[in-house]
Formats: sequence, C-alpha cells, structure tokens
Amino acid sequence: MTAELDYLRTWIGRTQAEREFVSPRLAQQLAATLDYEDVPHAGSPLPPLWHWALFPHIVSQSQVGADGHPKRGGFLPPVPLPRRMWAGSRVRFERPLVVGSEVTRTSQILDVAAKEGRTGKLVFVRLRHELEDLEGPLVSEEQDIVYRESATTAYTTATGPSAPAEFTWKREVVPDPIVLFRYSADTFNGHRIHYDRTYAQEQEGYPALVVHGPLTATMLIDLVRRSLPDESIASFSFKAVNPLFDCAPFFIYAARVPGSTEVKLWAADSDGVLCVDAEATLTAPAYIFQK
Repeated sequence: MTAELDYLRTWIGRTQAEREFVSPRLAQQLAATLDYEDVPHAGSPLPPLWHWALFPHIVSQSQVGADGHPKRGGFLPPVPLPRRMWAGSRVRFERPLVVGSEVTRTSQILDVAAKEGRTGKLVFVRLRHELEDLEGPLVSEEQDIVYRESATTAYTTATGPSAPAEFTWKREVVPDPIVLFRYSADTFNGHRIHYDRTYAQEQEGYPALVVHGPLTATMLIDLVRRSLPDESIASFSFKAVNPLFDCAPFFIYAARVPGSTEVKLWAADSDGVLCVDAEATLTAPAYIFQK
C-alpha cells in the first residue's frame, strides 16, 4: 500500500471553508432526539457537541456509495478501504455557538497514516476544524477518521478492556432504532450501519444496529452538563474502543477527579466492557446551558 499511501498523503494540508446558519429548527430536532425538556431558541447557546450536526457532507443521491456515505474523493482523500468510521475527537470550547447565528468552519487535513489492526489494514485521516463567528473563535477540534477493510467474518463480541469500577454519576441508556435513525437524520449521516439492520448484519457482520460514536459522546458530555449545571466545559475528548449496539442497554459514567477540573468519562456495555473512553475539563462558570 506504499504507493497508494504516498498518493493519499498528498491531501495533507488541504483546506476547506464552509458557512452555516445555526437554525432554530436544527436545535429543536436535536433537543427532541436527545430528549431535552427545553429547546434552545434564537439567541440561546447551543449545548456542547451539538455543532456536530452542522456542516454535513451533502451530495446528490447518485453520488452516495453502497454504505450510505458520499462516494470517495473531494476534500477527503479517496481511501480505497470500504469501511469508514469516526474513531475519536479532541475538542476545545472557546465560546458557545448561538442559535440564529452564522458560523464558519475552516477544515484542514493534518495527516494520513496506515496501520495494521486486528481486522486488517487501517488508514487514519486526522482533520482539524476551526469554527468561528463574527466575534471570533468558537470551537477548535481535531477529528480522527478510520478506514477499514471489508468484514470477512461476523463480529466477535468484545471481552475487554474492562470499564473502570469507580464513578460519580451513572446513567442507563436503552438504545432503539428510532433514536439512531433520528440522530442520523439530524446529522445527515447516511451510514447504513445505524438504521439498516440487514446491511449492518449481512454486509458489515455486526449483530445489530451500531450506536453512533458521536451520539454516545454527546450523551457523555450531557451527563456532565446535567450533573454540574453551574460549571461550563472547556474541553472534551473521546475515543471509540468497542462498538455499542441497539440490541442491549448500555451505561454511561462520569467520575469527577478530586481537587481537579478533570472529569473522566466512559461508556460500557451490559457486560462491563469499555466501549467509549472520554475526558472533559471544566472551567469557571462563563455561561450556563439549559437543562
């Protein structure tokens, strides 16, 4: 894959700028999907990580691939491996996005690297996104996208690593096809593993529909926000460790580190296997999000 990788690495440094209106309707949709009692209205701050519903990659139906993602090429390098997933992000919050405002996102490809994993060849693409409005920076994010080979065998249930035992806050999540479909619609994510059970099982080898990594990450940061409503979040990072599925409940946890602004976060399946590993840092109250 050396020659192919050299070609893919010519995408490093490419940039793209996009502009989007933070619409009240989008805020209403996300609030409904995430089961918020109060909906952010025009002039209200958007809760953290809801910016992931902005700037979707919209293409015509003829340009959609078999997996539901847009066909390869364009801003992202045309990685030939067929399976694509969001592996993790590192986010810094400068100021909240405001419903009704116009936001610009400038994106840059930072790196393209190949590795060998348990399931075969992997290609990682690392991106940086900078969001700002007329008043200056809003959100800075590095995002990791991983491309994988086709599934040759059925998914083997993960047996490790084990999730931490000590926590401060905990919530049980019972996923279902409706919430997965609605979050896919909110983010204009056509990836079929989240709503097409036949495709997920027969083509990708999964036992059920896959819970979006960003959805789980949003639930984790929401656990912090609801548990500490008078503190704001300065940064957040997450890494996907094992997939979660809609065939069983899972649990999200937060553990406040004593004497620190750090909060450890994680999601685990019903067997206690770590599925998402995350961390948030708090800052002095600058704004309070709606519950």
